[in-house]
Amino acid sequence: MADTRLIQGRYRLLELIGRGGMGEVWRALDESLGRRVAVKCLKPVGLPQGDAAGRVMRERFRREARVAAALQHRGVTVVHDFGEHDGVLYLVMELLEGRDLGQLLEDNKRAPLPVAEVVDIAEQVADALAYTHEQGIIHRDLKPANIMRLTDGTVKICDFGIARLGRDLEQSSQLTGLGVAMGTPHYMSPEQIGAGAIDHRSDLYSLGCVLYEIATGAPPFDLEDAWSVLVGHRDTVPEPPRTHRPELPVFFERIVLDLLAKTPGERPADAGDLRRRLGAGQGPALAYAPGPGYPHGRGAGFGHGAGEVYDSRPPLPGAAPLPSWTRGMTIGHKATGTTVLPSPPPDPASALTGGWTGPAGPHPALLADRAYGPHAAGPSAERLAVLAGRHDAGVNLSRAGRWEEAEETHRDVAAERAQTLGPDHPDTLASRYEIGVALSGTGRAAEALREFGSVTEGRERTLGPDHPDTLAARQETAYALGRLGRHFEAHDLYAAVLASHERTKGDEHPDTLRCRHHLAGNLSRLGRLEEAYGLAREVVRVRARVLGTTHPDTLATRCEVARTLGLLGRWAEALGSYREVEAARARALGPDHADTLAARYEVGICLGRLGRDAEALELYRALADDLKRVSGGADPETLRARHGVGVNLGRLARWEEALREAREVWAIRERVLGPDHPDTLVSRREVAVGLGWLGRWEDALAGYRQVAGTRERILGASHPDTLTSRGDEAHCLEQLGRTAEASELYRRVATLRGERPDPRM
Repeated sequence: MADTRLIQGRYRLLELIGRGGMGEVWRALDESLGRRVAVKCLKPVGLPQGDAAGRVMRERFRREARVAAALQHRGVTVVHDFGEHDGVLYLVMELLEGRDLGQLLEDNKRAPLPVAEVVDIAEQVADALAYTHEQGIIHRDLKPANIMRLTDGTVKICDFGIARLGRDLEQSSQLTGLGVAMGTPHYMSPEQIGAGAIDHRSDLYSLGCVLYEIATGAPPFDLEDAWSVLVGHRDTVPEPPRTHRPELPVFFERIVLDLLAKTPGERPADAGDLRRRLGAGQGPALAYAPGPGYPHGRGAGFGHGAGEVYDSRPPLPGAAPLPSWTRGMTIGHKATGTTVLPSPPPDPASALTGGWTGPAGPHPALLADRAYGPHAAGPSAERLAVLAGRHDAGVNLSRAGRWEEAEETHRDVAAERAQTLGPDHPDTLASRYEIGVALSGTGRAAEALREFGSVTEGRERTLGPDHPDTLAARQETAYALGRLGRHFEAHDLYAAVLASHERTKGDEHPDTLRCRHHLAGNLSRLGRLEEAYGLAREVVRVRARVLGTTHPDTLATRCEVARTLGLLGRWAEALGSYREVEAARARALGPDHADTLAARYEVGICLGRLGRDAEALELYRALADDLKRVSGGADPETLRARHGVGVNLGRLARWEEALREAREVWAIRERVLGPDHPDTLVSRREVAVGLGWLGRWEDALAGYRQVAGTRERILGASHPDTLTSRGDEAHCLEQLGRTAEASELYRRVATLRGERPDPRM
């Protein structure tokens, strides 16, 4: 094939249009019939023509190709011909003008597709699967790369039987030692992972993974560690899609979660049943319901001071209890390795040679001049003492929660220390470390990540990789990664820091245990809840023995155990644990200590999760009174407790009272924190929620629009909080009968996520 671009004297290859793990796809001309076609060339078999295994593989290919060619449905790619040419197996298929779902997501910068488009894709794929399953044919490798969206809106499934054959071909050529390396585990059903019996319901599970991804921007278990992904499919209940994207219809979320049931018997009976449910669900009553809001209060929440996730509306009649996985995981990174990658135009002289492996371009080197020579005259001892005093003052500002002032102080000190001592001097790096702390305190995790990363590099050069200061900076880097939802990277970094602590300090050193504590929290955010629970309990056991049962660190890890119990859906046990921590802190620290009051707040969260809204309301009212007495009525934690009062009044349908409470908290936060502070915006949104429930939709719309506009200006158009507000705005438009505007806004959400319009919309 290197000497000609004509296959079997008939199919002339014109243009390379895709390359993936299995081989290449070419735009070609069928010269016998004068029509344009696509030719998929699988990787070389790598076995001699006379070899028995080669004969079996080639016969398998012919059998699978005949099966694919027999399928005749508008939702299935048509196979015209197949064969072998110079050791390369090929299929001739209809030429599809469009993009596969993986490419659509990439075009949109991993933002989810518009809701209407997602539902339409689901219906069309369900139609195609209903047909193929009736023929007794199971796909077994359904994923975004195997589903095409044509320019006219038609959806087609590709590679029936062929993708699985491609994996076998790759293994036979010893190009990989792992069966899953051919593609990705992100769309495998639990029974595929466990080598159980496979039937048509395995395809339904894979479809559920695909729909989850195109609806939210990430697969249900988007972890780059293959083992973790497989364990997630097997053991973990996926996070409900609407926690990522509140504007998704409730009926659609329920269907996706049913498709992702662990056992086949809990999924829809077949694709026809799925299609009927999709059609029946698209009524005005179920078309949309707003999802939970996400407050940003700094106070002691679940892990690292994260705010609680509130649902300001009563549950829908007959709805399942709140799921165990309600927070912690954000949209993960894209599952890579399956999408056909666009390739540059091929060299006409080379035909297909060299096409089986993609070119590996050189990795760009990051070069920086870091050769800072000593100063001719060093700074005076007096000047250094002044800088040290200003540094300590900045640390005290951080401890008082005055983050902006702390950041400004540390930036000034860092700049002067860099000039007088050099950028890599330990004192300079100490000031930059504190800049990162202040940035983290104000919620600017991306900037904090850059600062801690730079400090880590400098400390590794000057102090060494295992120095305590270096490890502290690396641990803060991991924490910032977690705040940004990059939990897989955070896990690797925590694990590396832990290994260094264990090697240099031993298993029971406080720094080692602190790192294990954070690693447990990150494991829960990866969905590895049982591991997180086990590790946190082990840290509690060791800390209790080494530090004592009432030591603040021991009690902090007991809170992590309780948090993980909540994520596992074991809210009653979580409630018991938090109450024990509250009692222990009250005895050791006093009932008015900030940590004791924080544990009481978590007790209230558990009561709400258990549906005990009246008890939660009573607790938050008493907590707000105590916080007001201890810290004042304008303290952020007092206002946070009062916000909980308003939320639970709403859950009890006492909306007039809830609205009054929300307005009062909003007014104080606006005065004390400023109109653009995240907590202020949360209260402004809660006011709009109350107005909506009281039927005052025009007023609610104005509030939601104000919050959305402010969040867009501060956080960016594609930030999850901004999109939540846009969903609220669209919901109001629906309630006001302005359905066209609502639909357009739903479509804009996807565009805003990608920051550029989809040309097909």
